Amino acid sequence: MQTIFAIILGIAFFLAPTLSAATTWQIDPDHSSIQFKIKHLGLAYVRGIFEKFQGSIQLDDQDISKSTVQISIDVGSINTAVPKRDEHLRSPDFFDVAAYPTMTFVAKKVTPRGKDNLQVFGELTLRGITKEVVLNVSGPTPAVQDPWGHIRRGASATATIDRRDFGLTWHKTLDTGVPLVGHEVLIQLEIEMIQAKE
Repeated sequence: MQTIFAIILGIAFFLAPTLSAATTWQIDPDHSSIQFKIKHLGLAYVRGIFEKFQGSIQLDDQDISKSTVQISIDVGSINTAVPKRDEHLRSPDFFDVAAYPTMTFVAKKVTPRGKDNLQVFGELTLRGITKEVVLNVSGPTPAVQDPWGHIRRGASATATIDRRDFGLTWHKTLDTGVPLVGHEVLIQLEIEMIQAKE
């Protein structure tokens, strides 16, 4: 009987790291940002942010490819620091917030790319259209404990999309053929996450 008990304990000891490898993290919106920039008249970038978003991440440090990411963004929270422009962006010409209030990103595959770098392949859904988008990720950082006892990690990510792929096709050009608003959108995420309590 003691031998069987010892075997069970031994199995549990070796399985414990595997079973506890994946941890759940919640994005901290107060210390994170989702930013974008797009060319105006082919001259300079106009920048904006989405002020409201949430997301969860399952991190498997033993096999990072098994990690998952889900992010939901309130499109109506767009802010480019120009209220008149923001209202136009919320209109049917662009995001059509009344019909499509939320944009989502769901990871489908995570691939290591050297030390502390990942590629996250996922589906971005915007204006009811879903396309694959690749996030180039730096991180995640090692975990640290904040002064209030929370465990935190961080990561940065970039991606590039063509807005026309998601039905954002509003278009005007100068006499020279230069578009008033560029087609390529550069996305930057700065993410700080808090480990969920079990």
